[in-house]
Amino acid sequence: MSKLEMQQCVLGQVFTNCYFLKNKETGELLIVDPGDYAQKVFQKVNDMQGKPVGILLTHGHFDHIMAVEDVKTKYQIPVYACRQEEEMLQDPSINMTIYRKACSVKPDVLLDDGQIFETAGFSIQVLHTPGHTKGSCCYYIKDEGVLFSGDTLFHGSVGRTDFPGGSSAEIVKSLHRLVDTLPEDTEVFPGHDTSTTIGYEKRYNPFV
Repeated sequence: MSKLEMQQCVLGQVFTNCYFLKNKETGELLIVDPGDYAQKVFQKVNDMQGKPVGILLTHGHFDHIMAVEDVKTKYQIPVYACRQEEEMLQDPSINMTIYRKACSVKPDVLLDDGQIFETAGFSIQVLHTPGHTKGSCCYYIKDEGVLFSGDTLFHGSVGRTDFPGGSSAEIVKSLHRLVDTLPEDTEVFPGHDTSTTIGYEKRYNPFV
């Protein structure tokens, strides 16, 4: 039986999905990509009656990180990110916050490709999926059959590759890695727009 209670809210001017992953057994809660409007994040945590224990970042673009410091400070929780994204997270000139409210995020835990880590009572595998950025990653919770794909994989599409660190060749490789190795019934929750499944993308995504 699933122990995951998941909710989301859409944050910021480019409608970024922020996910809240609560362990129904312990009440511990993870926040994926708190992109903006920290007060909305706080309200969702209160509504879910969860205890935040960590922030998971799929990549370092402004629309996924603007509320990180406020959320981290309020709950005194660590920030997880892919090792290859460290530079972007810390440099406002490439994470594009310099055009809004410049911010630099220093991850507390840098994760390596394929690494499985334990937090909030979940076993989570990080998959380094470059293409949108050099250090884009997805978080796979095998026991729950869910993948949080950031801006790597969207419903019927993939993320943009025309920003610093982007590569169309790399994102196609990353997409194939996901659809070729994960179970088809895996539910995919992307950084923007609606959810999908690995099976659907394997059949219908034009980039496959």
